[in-house]
Amino acid sequence: MFIRKIIPLSLITLSLLHANEIKLEKINIESTVVEEISQNAQISADLAQSLSTSVPSIDMNRRSAIANDIFIRGQKRDNISVEVDGTRVQGACPNRMDPPISHVLTSQIEEVEVIEGPYDVETFGTLSGGIKVKTKQPTKETKGEVNLGMGSWGYKKVGGTLSTGNDLVRVLISGSYENSRQYEDGDGNTIAEQIDRAIAEGNAQASNAYKPEFHDKDAYTKKSVMTKMFITTAEDHELRLSYTANRSDDVLYGNSPMDAMYDDSNIYSVEYNIDNINSFYKNINLQYYASDVDHPMSTQYRVASNNPMMDNTNDLTTDMQGVKLKNIFDLSDYTLLVGLDASEREWDGKYYNTTTGAPLMAGNSKSIDDAKTDNAAIFTKLDKSFGALHVSLGARYDDTEITHATLRTNNYESLSANIFTSYNINKENKIFLGVGSSTRVPDARELYFTKSNGNLVGTPDLDQTRNNEIDLGYEFNNDELSFKIKTFYSMLDDYIYIEKGVNVNAFENIDATVYGAEVSASYFVTDDLSIDMGASYKVGEKDEALDGQSDKDLADMAPLRGDLALNYEYANNSIATFEVEASDRWDNIDSDNGEQELAGWAIFNMKVKHELDKHAEITVGVNNLFDKTYAKSNTYADLVLIVNGSSDVMLMNEPGRYFYTNLTFRF
Repeated sequence: MFIRKIIPLSLITLSLLHANEIKLEKINIESTVVEEISQNAQISADLAQSLSTSVPSIDMNRRSAIANDIFIRGQKRDNISVEVDGTRVQGACPNRMDPPISHVLTSQIEEVEVIEGPYDVETFGTLSGGIKVKTKQPTKETKGEVNLGMGSWGYKKVGGTLSTGNDLVRVLISGSYENSRQYEDGDGNTIAEQIDRAIAEGNAQASNAYKPEFHDKDAYTKKSVMTKMFITTAEDHELRLSYTANRSDDVLYGNSPMDAMYDDSNIYSVEYNIDNINSFYKNINLQYYASDVDHPMSTQYRVASNNPMMDNTNDLTTDMQGVKLKNIFDLSDYTLLVGLDASEREWDGKYYNTTTGAPLMAGNSKSIDDAKTDNAAIFTKLDKSFGALHVSLGARYDDTEITHATLRTNNYESLSANIFTSYNINKENKIFLGVGSSTRVPDARELYFTKSNGNLVGTPDLDQTRNNEIDLGYEFNNDELSFKIKTFYSMLDDYIYIEKGVNVNAFENIDATVYGAEVSASYFVTDDLSIDMGASYKVGEKDEALDGQSDKDLADMAPLRGDLALNYEYANNSIATFEVEASDRWDNIDSDNGEQELAGWAIFNMKVKHELDKHAEITVGVNNLFDKTYAKSNTYADLVLIVNGSSDVMLMNEPGRYFYTNLTFRF
């Protein structure tokens, strides 16, 4: 509905103009940009793992050997937005087996911008943070890369990228294949054996175990292809076409009661960009995008499926399309961005018997019944420097409608705004202050999700959540030391929270507060020796405990965590790294809603990246050198995890000692 209104307006605006997008100047302390993702993430294609070791504010939520999820400052799901080359990406699984960042591979990525706080007016639903992925771009010159990887537990990867072109057309194609057996934790237990142990300890039911014929099944197989074509249609005019296909098969989710039979996604983008329209109209960019995901999860590999009544599949699909128009103006010393944004997401899910394919007769055959989220928005951002002071103002107005096949329709309107300022005390010292307010609407799971027994877990009359936040920080940079500290205080109104043990309308709106700090630093001891460190700490509190409960701790607030790395460049472009990752004991938990205390831990990693010549390099490394058994992901009831009655929820341990090697050839 909203897209049909916005697309004609966008096309008319574009056609009135004379047919490389200019970015607004970044305040580098407003967000964190992670470069060289594809070069450094050589363990797997999993972006979550790469980001959680690169950005202090990000924690990883372990779900499987691949396709893991992230938290930014303790926020996850729809509280953080994800874009890939301007395309909004969503997963289909309500249990987060296919989070949005799992639909792009590390080998395809050029850089990732991590937004911390409510400071992105361009993207729908950036409540407490966001991820903006920029994938590799086609080049005029012919370039290529071949990547081969091997590791413990039969891990193998092969990938390649080829780019070529001329002044008229540039083309890129990138492909990847990845497979692994089940990883082992520090005690030597595979994913299947972790379930066996949970059953023996009384924390899982016998029906949760893998059948004997699937007990040693591979953990996953993942294939992906990305293609791009950039066409110069006139001077300063460019048409950009891209398509990405991801195919993941038989992904095992150890502490969930179901596994993913497959996870297929397609991402499409058509973009037209014009630079230097006149002396003050610097850029116009119009993009149409679409994506679709098909994700059936099933008990097929579990003992539960021996019972015909429990041999079930929940097949979920989500389709998304959107359009965004951005205009950038240079007005004297001001840079002005004005844009229109519209999107529509459809989400549908159905239960059926895996063997017969027949809909479930008992209860309900639909998990999510044709839910649609339509959004239309206008946004603007103004940047201005006053000597050493830089000021950025942003605002966004959203109009959203969410419908369901049979349940109530919800309409939401909101205004988000922020101001972000930085002041250069001198060339080495900078301080910054940000104040922002943003919103996000409930998703279809929170509003409408229905269990196979017919219970409506969703709460159809939820209000949208608002985050009012203040950020304060300091940055120091010279030739030897870079240091950055960020502090934040976030006040969440109508925060969407799930209550454990509630079978109908389990989601509710609460008020809560989250505050904390992140520190990162790099110190160059000598020309060859450097030290990197990062740490984060956060606290989350409900204003009031939920009805019938007493715990005011907010879930998902990982404790003090950090890492320290020593880097030695023993030859040109050849580096040896020794790293320590550590976490405090996780004892500030929401025990009323399923979280449990986790022991503190520390692990040691080593890596040598050696340049053979300018066309080839080899990386050899080991993670968790001393084979530590530990868990970093907690068990908040927001996820459906394995449990046996009133026992503790099954914890998922992290991988034990992992050896890997990677060969890269470039031409």
